[in-house]
Amino acid sequence: MNSLHYASIAEISEGVRSKKLSPVEVLAAHLKRIEVVQPKLNAFVHLDAEAACAQARRAEDAVRRGGALGPLLGVPITLKSCIDVAGWPCPAGSLSRKDYVAETDSTLASRLRAAGGIVLGNTNTPEFLMAYETDNLVSGKTSNPWDLSHSAGGSSGGEAAAIASGCSAGGVGSDGGGSIRVPAHFCGICGLKPTPGRIPATGHFPAGVGALSWIGVVGPMARTIADVRALFEVMAGPDPGDAMSAPVSLSRINDAQLKGLRVGVLESDALGKVDAETHAALQKAANDLAAQGFVVEPVRLQGLERAIELWWFFFGPAIAHMFKPSIAGQEANLSPIFCDYMQFAESPESPFTLDALLGACAERDLLRAKLLQQMSDVPILLSPVSTTTAFRHGEGTWRPGAKQCYRDTMRFSQWLNLAGFPGASVPASVSAAGLPIGVQVIGRPHEEELVLAVAERIENGRGSWHTPDI
Repeated sequence: MNSLHYASIAEISEGVRSKKLSPVEVLAAHLKRIEVVQPKLNAFVHLDAEAACAQARRAEDAVRRGGALGPLLGVPITLKSCIDVAGWPCPAGSLSRKDYVAETDSTLASRLRAAGGIVLGNTNTPEFLMAYETDNLVSGKTSNPWDLSHSAGGSSGGEAAAIASGCSAGGVGSDGGGSIRVPAHFCGICGLKPTPGRIPATGHFPAGVGALSWIGVVGPMARTIADVRALFEVMAGPDPGDAMSAPVSLSRINDAQLKGLRVGVLESDALGKVDAETHAALQKAANDLAAQGFVVEPVRLQGLERAIELWWFFFGPAIAHMFKPSIAGQEANLSPIFCDYMQFAESPESPFTLDALLGACAERDLLRAKLLQQMSDVPILLSPVSTTTAFRHGEGTWRPGAKQCYRDTMRFSQWLNLAGFPGASVPASVSAAGLPIGVQVIGRPHEEELVLAVAERIENGRGSWHTPDI
């Protein structure tokens, strides 16, 4: 087994069940790790060590008594600080929410606790989650554990940094345009953006409701695909608090179902040009799958240029329009990153109107159907997560024409949120500069299990993965 703070969910839960590990011992190792790396990374917003220790003692008592034990028994878990945990500040990176303390657990927090997980703290985000760089006026910036001069990504950057550095075994992020997959790619871990409704987002801020319900989801993040799957199986399932909630049963994918499966390597002029190292990582992943018996071939999807434009309409002008009343008069308290978003999301040339919203909703549904039809006999696509590796702090921007303009570099992730497709990021390689490179496995709605099965085959073909030297 690795050092305890880098142990997998399976190693921890099996060790606790067999009494080879103590939940108190496991938690102590993670709290010590947080003590060491938090000053360097600034991944955490809130740490509840006292309550976590009480949870660990209860887990130890449960093992001693015997009987039914949850699948995450004794596993230290973190959550993004926009997801309610009772008694915790959940500011979502904003001074306007710095005094907000959740009164009740979100559905996910409740499910993780019920499964035996030790919920120990929540993690940093950009203000209102609206950037791929985690920095704000409440708790500052989060750094990448592979290189502190680089971003951990956003908006689940604190979560990715915490997991990659061994502060928790896994956790919960959220994703409206790559906010799970991009930080996972930047920090060398795995993350799953599920189909809307597959995992309930009850208790998440901002709420994904109305015309925006397709865009944002919550999902698991961990260091291996097996650990992502373990979290997914606990988190998935319907909940009355989420209007998109869907009663889809869990399934198991066996080797026979994967044999000869068609995998399309996504090619599209609409999604941008990747750097040479990203292209090489994608090609290696494709070759590894082909060597394992998958039928791997290039695939072009029609309609992705429009999918990106529609995604920006919802994520940009529509969400900015919703934010305007709540931030009026508070401009001096807004972070530069959020102001950057608002500046370019509000377009005088194309004012937000009800007619535009209704038209975009109808066009989204028609385009989603067109994309699904094109994937009818190619159930899995393989693509980059982003055009390049983690950028340096301060380089990312919504500013058109900039080298690290999000609307250019993050397109490979963004179109999935418009279409409502599931996608997983899995580490595939490391750049010459020592930064992780992930690849994205894309599936059809409600086929997360197949996405994870293929991602795990990429993980297996890649071989062992080292942890950041921090």
